[in-house]
Amino acid sequence: MATRVGMVSLGCPKNQVDAEHMLFDLKAEGFELVQDAALADVVIVNTCGFISDAKQEAIDTTLEFLELKKEGRIKAVIMTGCLAERYKEQIMQEMPELDGVVGLGSNDKLVEIIRDIFAYHKPVESFGSCEALAMEGSRVISTEPFYAYLKIAEGCSNYCTYCAIPNIRGKYRSRKIEDIISEAEWLAEHGVKELVVIAQDTTRYGEDNYGKPMLPELLRRLAKIEGFRWIRTLYSYPERITDELIETVASEPKLVNYFDLPIQHCNSEVLRRMNRHCNKEQITALLERLRARIPDVVLRTTVITGFPGETQGQFEELTDFIKASRFDRLGAFAYSPEEDTPAASFEGQIDEDIKQKRLEIVYNEQGFIMDEKNEALVGKTLETVCEGFDRYAEMYFGRTFMDAPEIDGKLFFTSERKLAVGEFVSVRITDILDYDPIGEAIN
Repeated sequence: MATRVGMVSLGCPKNQVDAEHMLFDLKAEGFELVQDAALADVVIVNTCGFISDAKQEAIDTTLEFLELKKEGRIKAVIMTGCLAERYKEQIMQEMPELDGVVGLGSNDKLVEIIRDIFAYHKPVESFGSCEALAMEGSRVISTEPFYAYLKIAEGCSNYCTYCAIPNIRGKYRSRKIEDIISEAEWLAEHGVKELVVIAQDTTRYGEDNYGKPMLPELLRRLAKIEGFRWIRTLYSYPERITDELIETVASEPKLVNYFDLPIQHCNSEVLRRMNRHCNKEQITALLERLRARIPDVVLRTTVITGFPGETQGQFEELTDFIKASRFDRLGAFAYSPEEDTPAASFEGQIDEDIKQKRLEIVYNEQGFIMDEKNEALVGKTLETVCEGFDRYAEMYFGRTFMDAPEIDGKLFFTSERKLAVGEFVSVRITDILDYDPIGEAIN
């Protein structure tokens, strides 16, 4: 009987793609993949180690499976991913019940590691260089079958002072464009309709390999692949959004009019201390350019509250900027001091209660904006991908081009005919309920 393996992948889509490569290797070597990790012989917790909340989630999840192991329901628990890589010296000391701790550079050794655990009945720790993480290879798609992530680069060379990613995943490394296109063609052949292009900074793609930004060229080539309905790009740094990129998105029908622009703040002094290379005037000018060239563009951003030294005046400048900019989607985080990052040792660390209060204010302000934007949708008809049926609401749910999977919101709607998951339909918006648009499919 084949050994059953279950994986829980936490954190960002980039980590999820790593998990999909590992799952393929396991399946190819005869392991049985199970959806419910609690029913597996071996559980792999593919962790995130980016901020304190993510680290705590990773630890709590691992402890839950270690408890199942203690009860005899699971034979082995292995930790992989960013937390394992970041705290390679401490993990096994803190959790000696673990059977394996695997760093990013050893992901491709997971099959061998599991066999060694069962053969020798002792824990295995395996770490290579984080830059040895394989970017090529086959995958088991773990998302819904109609969409998938396409990782175009690994690591980061931006060195924002609050971020540990360069320490965890190494410098920025672009994949070859031919390899990306081959993988995208494979995804299209396997039924993927929505392609989500990701990297730590997608707009930096190609600078290391080709000496210039190549994202526009890559997107134009992806748009030529038959089968894709929507192609969206995440994690685009505002200072690297060029006129060529804007024009590419505007002119290619498959490229959805959606820009994810993590600004983090708008105050020049805060941005300088974050080592961000944009200012409020540049961001404002970019938003104006985007909206002028693409009138229905959806603009998403993220901001950080309570960065060390952020004064009340600087925070109010941020909230005023949010109100003036009227982003369509906004995520916010209270600053989390991360070990081995410059900002963790900055003077002016802010009390946690103040950080959380500022976070609440940001979300309240964005809530007012979302109310107005949602109300403006009533009466409009939007192309929508069906993601499933909610038995309690007795309605279908899905997303329009305005919403990225697993990040943004949902649209709930009725249909006179039965719909398949992944089917695209036109939905007329009739109402708004708790931030969610409600509508009816036009059959």
